[in-house]
Parts: sequence; C-alpha cells; structure tokens
Amino acid sequence: MIVRAGIFYDGTLDAPRRDVDLVIDGERLSAIRPATGTPDLEAPCVTPGLVNAHAHLEMSGEADTMTFCATSTQNQRLLRGVENARKSLEAGVTTIRDVGSSHAIAQDVRDAVNAGRIPGPRISAAGYVLCMTGGHGHFLGREVDGPWDARKAVREQLKAGADCIKTIATGGVLTRGAVPGNAQLTYDELEAAVDEAHRHGLKVASHAIGTLGIKNALRAGVDSIEHGHMLDDEALALFASGGAYLVPTLAAPTCILAHIDGSGQPQFVLDKARTVEKAMLVSIKRAFEAGVKIAGGSDAGTPFNPHENYPHEVELMQTLLDMTGQQALHAATAVASELIGLTRGVLAAGEPADLLLLDADIASDITTLRAPRAVIKAGAVVPR
Repeated sequence: MIVRAGIFYDGTLDAPRRDVDLVIDGERLSAIRPATGTPDLEAPCVTPGLVNAHAHLEMSGEADTMTFCATSTQNQRLLRGVENARKSLEAGVTTIRDVGSSHAIAQDVRDAVNAGRIPGPRISAAGYVLCMTGGHGHFLGREVDGPWDARKAVREQLKAGADCIKTIATGGVLTRGAVPGNAQLTYDELEAAVDEAHRHGLKVASHAIGTLGIKNALRAGVDSIEHGHMLDDEALALFASGGAYLVPTLAAPTCILAHIDGSGQPQFVLDKARTVEKAMLVSIKRAFEAGVKIAGGSDAGTPFNPHENYPHEVELMQTLLDMTGQQALHAATAVASELIGLTRGVLAAGEPADLLLLDADIASDITTLRAPRAVIKAGAVVPR
C-alpha cells in the first residue's frame, strides 16, 4: 500500500517534508520516497499514530471515580476496557500505557489486542498501583507498608503480567482525603520498589503532584513523574540530573473544571482540581522551558476525560506550554514512545506503519487531529 502525504511529519523535530509517498509492506514501512505514480490513499497531512503515556482503560470519564469503582463489577470494568481500547484506536491512538488497573484488566485487554481478538492500540500495562494504606488510588491499588512489602508488591505485578510499575508518591485529586501536596509512599518504599522493578527490566512511573513527593520519587530513580504539578528549582535540577520524563496530564484538571455545575462531581474533587490547576499552569511551562522531557499523556478515563479525546491533550500542550504544533506532536509520539518502550513512535523505513491521515497541516490547525481521515495501525486501515 502506498500512502501519499502533502506534508509529512515523521514524529521527530526534523523539518517536515512535502509530497512524499510512504510505502507499506505488511506491518512496516519499507520506504519513504518522493511522490510518483498513483497512491492507494492520500491526505494533505500524514503523521505517526498518537501515543498516550497515561491512561486508565477501565474508566470512561465518569463524574465520580471512587463511586464508580465501588459500585461497578470487575466484569463491567473489563467491558469498559475493551470499549475504550477500540475508541482510543479509532481516535488515532496506536500505542497506550495503562498506569493503573484492577484485577489485571489492562493486561487481559492487552493480550486480547495482541491476539487479534479485539481492536485496540498496543498496550503497556502497569496492573495495580502501589500506594500507601488508605492512600490515593487505593481503590485501584495494592496497599504497601514498608520497603520489603513494596518489593513484594512489585513481584506480584510482575507475576500478573505487568509491563511496568506505577507508584503513588503523593495524594491526588480523585481520592477522598488524599491531599495532592502531601507525600505518601516514603522515599525508602519508593526506592525499594524502583530497585526491584529495574532488576526485572520494568520501568517505574510515579504519580506525584506535591513537591516533596516529586523529589522523593526522582531521588528514588523513577523513570517518569506523572502530573508533576508542584515543581520547584530543586525538582527541576533532579529531572536534569536523572533524565526522568514528565507526563503532565494537562487534560485531567482541565476537564474536571470545565464541568463544574450540575456535573455530579464530588465537591472535594472540584476544590482540589482548582488548587492543582493553578500550580500546574506555572510548573509545567517552567519544566518545558528548562528542557525536561515532556511525554504526552492525558490521564484518560478521569472525569469528563474520555479516551477518544486524547487530541485535546496535544492541543493543551500547544496552548498552555507554548509548544509549536510539531513540538506537541513530537511529545505525543516519539517522546511518549521512548518512555513506554514498545515502538519508537517515528515513521521511517523498518518502523511499524502507524499513521494518521489528516485533512490539514498540524502547524496551522492542531485540531485536525480530532478527526483523522484514516487511522492505520501496523499497516492495516482501522475500520470504524
């Protein structure tokens, strides 16, 4: 199959090319060459498939996350996971990292996608999050008390088929009583979890909003900070020295606060989201300007933040961080892929043929990502 691009972005920050043909052989690109002859498909703009480095497949944007998790069954949430995998793929997300699911739901959805039984993106799954007893996310978590228990919890996720590990370093917005600015798992617990995960080749993501928890997680050696909304100079220096990625999840508080009146969200969620958003707007822009590696991730599944809305996160990276359209795309493709590790997230000969065919140049209209003309994953056009 030959796909012709009027303008072509390969996922890197190299200058885009014009009037090229992408030659697909099986699941991979075999060549990228000047346009010639008659293509099978064509579009004004072609980019790599999007990569969402922070999602929760078993949730679908419900207004009250804790109540949903308490009142839904395991089977119901598994069905949500299947549905959200399909919706993600149809929206142009060809790779996704699920950073917290119960009962190995994300692993089961991943395996079904890999076997060709259901449609969906490539999935990296963390399994249960590791949190302190009663801490943020305990309703989707494995509660941990002490360094050796943290090691055991990592081993349990490994046994359950996890591809990565998620730790909870601070409080969060969606858990009643969990203060986002407060540290939760201790440095010793985080360090033990990271050491155990890295011994087995698993990367570690850490939910960390508050300053102390961010620094605890970075000093412990985590591979990515999720959210990172309360940064100080020392935290930025730790990013620089350790090379960790930052997944800012700009859509999470933004979507909560876009639905204030009559939405059914608990008041404690709205109150915490306001505090987090104020800090986020300053901190994440500082991090980007300081050269921290920003990886796209939306926290899809949180209130009013559905999986098919990932392009909104890319738009927010442009509008809130002053990224160019190409920089935002780079964060949501190549950089997110570097973090997840399933593909490179770029379009080049020999790479998986994960493509979006778009009706406009992302440099002039980033919202074109919301309605791709076609989505191709591993050389196959995704049916809708």
